[in-house]
Amino acid sequence: MNDSNETIEEFLPEHACDDVEEAIRKAAAAEILPRWRRLAAHEVDQKSGPHDLVTDADRKAELYLTEALVALLPGSVVVGEEAVHTNPVSYEAIRGDAPVWIVDPVDGTRQFVRGEAGFCTLVALAHRGTVLASWTYAPALDRLAVARRGKGAHLDGERLLAGVPEPGRDLRVATSHPDYTTDEQKDALLGLRADGVAPRPCGSAGLEYLAIARGELDAVAFSWEAAWDHAAGLLLVEEAGGAHLTLAGAPFRIQGGNALPFTAARDAATARRVVGLLSGGA
Repeated sequence: MNDSNETIEEFLPEHACDDVEEAIRKAAAAEILPRWRRLAAHEVDQKSGPHDLVTDADRKAELYLTEALVALLPGSVVVGEEAVHTNPVSYEAIRGDAPVWIVDPVDGTRQFVRGEAGFCTLVALAHRGTVLASWTYAPALDRLAVARRGKGAHLDGERLLAGVPEPGRDLRVATSHPDYTTDEQKDALLGLRADGVAPRPCGSAGLEYLAIARGELDAVAFSWEAAWDHAAGLLLVEEAGGAHLTLAGAPFRIQGGNALPFTAARDAATARRVVGLLSGGA
C-alpha cells in the first residue's frame, strides 16, 4: 500500500508505470476477459436504452479497480461510470479537491457484448480539473497506452506522435452515435458532411482517441461530456501532439459545462477546422 503521507506529485513518478498498470491488467484478467464471448443473457442489462448496456464485467471490474486504485493512493476517490449510474451525486468528486480516479471499466460495451475486440478499460488520474495521467488498455488485444502530463504518450513502450493529416486526403472523423445527440447537435454534426471530410460513426471512444494519437484517425466530434469516456483519451491525444476544442473554441473541461459538440484532433489546425465545420463555417 502507498504511504498515506505521499503527495500526488510524489505518487506519479513512483507508481504510475508499474502499480496502476498492474491493477488494470489484473482487473481485466479477473473480471473482463473471462466473460468476453461467454456472457449469459442475465449478465447484460440496459441502462438508458438499447445502445446503453452494462454487463457483470463492467460492474465487477469497476469494483476491483476502485479498491485497488484507492489503496495505491490513500485519500483519493473514484468516479466510475457504473457507480455514478447508481449514485449520480458521486460525479461531483471531479470538481473537488481530492485526487480523483476516473474509470470506465469497459468502454465499448456494445462491442464487448457482441464478442468483438474493440473495447478497452480507461483510467485517468486527475486533480482539481487537470488530468495528470491516463491508461488505455485493450484487453482482447493486450495493448496498453499510457500518457503522463508533460512526459509524452506511449503504446506498449513506444512513443506516440499523432502527426498531421495527409494533404489532399479526406479528413477522417469519427462522430457521436445519433442516439446521444440533441437536434441542435445533429445539425452541428451535419457540418462534417462537407467536401474533403469523411465522417463515420464512432466505436469505443477510448480506442478512437488512441487512433488519433497513432495518426490513424484525424479527429473525433463528440456530443456528450461523461468524463470517463474522455479524460484518458484527451490526455493521450495531447501528449501525442494533438489538441481538443469545444464549439466555443476553448479546450474541453472534464468538470463539464462545455459547448458541444467538441473535437479532439491530431493537431491544432485540424481541431480548428473541425470546430469551424461544426459551427457552420468552411
